[in-house]
Amino acid sequence: MILAAPALALVMAAAPVDASPVTTGPVTTGPATTAASQSPAVSDPALAPGQTVPEPQPTVVVPQPGPTPSGPPAAQGDIVVSGNAAIPGDPLATANAKSYAVIQGIDRAVVGPVARAYERALPEPVRDGLGNFLTNLREPVVFVNFMLQLKPGKALRTAGRFAVNSILGVAGVIDVAKRKPFNLPSKLNGFEDTFACYGIGSGPYLFLPLIGPTTLRDVIGVTMDRAFFPFVAGKPFNKPYYALPAAVIDTLNVRVEMEADLQRIREETNDPYTASRDLYLKQRYRHLMELCPKRAAKAFTLPASVKAGLKSEATALPPRSGAGDHPQGGGGAPAGTPAPPQ
Repeated sequence: MILAAPALALVMAAAPVDASPVTTGPVTTGPATTAASQSPAVSDPALAPGQTVPEPQPTVVVPQPGPTPSGPPAAQGDIVVSGNAAIPGDPLATANAKSYAVIQGIDRAVVGPVARAYERALPEPVRDGLGNFLTNLREPVVFVNFMLQLKPGKALRTAGRFAVNSILGVAGVIDVAKRKPFNLPSKLNGFEDTFACYGIGSGPYLFLPLIGPTTLRDVIGVTMDRAFFPFVAGKPFNKPYYALPAAVIDTLNVRVEMEADLQRIREETNDPYTASRDLYLKQRYRHLMELCPKRAAKAFTLPASVKAGLKSEATALPPRSGAGDHPQGGGGAPAGTPAPPQ
């Protein structure tokens, strides 16, 4: 039932990102404590000879995360432990960064070498044919979601694309529909997009094993995407002997396509986790701004670094002349994509 379950998790584990995990401030000891530790022990006449008054232990003040700690200031000599506020859109940054590091290690040790061997063993036309076949099986999900978004014209074009490639393209192995005279390129759409178009918020960003970069809304939608066609079509698509090889092939195809980007990120990025997170959120924002711009901007909680990146792109790019959906596999910023609200 899964077409590409582990694909994005092991591939996007090294994608570009730009935010740092939440850290705690240093523990410092005030001057009063230092002075106390250097002063001689004080005698008390009530004590037995040779005994001394024990030194008072410093207290620990832990303010709640936020821009300014609440409550009275710590007294001199107290140990103050400070903490950073949660990152908007990524409140689980520490756990996500650990998950990212583990997946990246697996990619370096296993997935990357296997993908490079796969690329050497199979010619590009063969890999493209396998990818086209799997993409064609996702077209029914695209059709259903265009209908749910009240876009029957795009839904009919998707149905036409599926019919042309299934019949003339040898079950989708050859992408005939994108060529003349049909001119029906693949479109990205899914239940996660429909949720956003109806105003459901993204929820926290997550980096999950077997899933990769996602949000709470998107992981629910993608799970529905992957279950839809096997559930409707039945055998053999809902059987492990089809689903597992399909997932492996899809994972390897995506990993091959991402090789150059992954190497660039690892060599040029000091904080790959933040870069990967920001890349994913930027791509999702751009895609949804093309699909349903009236709702997309309100359907995200974005970290400040993502907002800044989108704002600079919107300033640098000229206004677009028309809107459309991203083609399958697209990730570039459409010209003039509006920046998110501040």
